[in-house]
This record gives sequence, C-alpha cells and structure tokens, in this order.
Amino acid sequence: QVQLVESGGGLVQFGGSLRLSCEASGIIFSTYHMGWYRQAPGKERELVALIGRFSSTTYADSVEGRFTISRDNAKNMTYLQMNSLKPVDTAVYYCNAESALGPLLSYWGQGTQVTVFS
Repeated sequence: QVQLVESGGGLVQFGGSLRLSCEASGIIFSTYHMGWYRQAPGKERELVALIGRFSSTTYADSVEGRFTISRDNAKNMTYLQMNSLKPVDTAVYYCNAESALGPLLSYWGQGTQVTVFS
C-alpha cells in the first residue's frame, strides 16, 4: 500500500520558518512528481509547490521567494522549506505524489497543520 507520511507542521510566529517533510513508501519515488498543497478554512485546496522527477519546480505566486520545495530520491523524501511565514499561510498542508502516467495514480498524505500567529 502506498503511504505518504508527513511531519514538521506546527505553530510558528509571524516571520518564522518551518520545514515540512514527506516520506513516501510503496512507490518508485523517482518516477513521481511531488507536490505540496494547502487548504485554509473556508477555502479551496490550492497548489503551493511542485517538484518534478528531474527537480523542476513550480510555485504559487503567494509563496514565490519564501518557500522552497526539494526532494531526495535516495531517501524517498520531499521537503517544503517555509520562510517568512505569514498568518495567511495558516492551513492544512498536504503532500501529494503523482505518477508520470497522470492523476489516476495520485496519492495523498493525511495533512499537517501549520498555524502562523501574529
């Protein structure tokens, strides 16, 4: 069974930093695109960052320059380094793995809460 295990969420002050981690098992990790999404209360889920099989990256405009997505294929790990956090970043953050075959082979972590207070 595919499993994505997230860690690193928590409570952080305005301007602070957190690093989210996602460890995948049950997939050939290097063949999957990895992503981080978030959902704030009353809002739709939104893409935060993507990293492709060959480490190309895409960021939402709202986090560009503040967040960095990375991956370590040897460890089956994906990370989201979040700096200069703002209260608007408060959300549940979800790790996603998507096969090169498309969204029919897509898996999610259970989410981790990030709360930024001012």
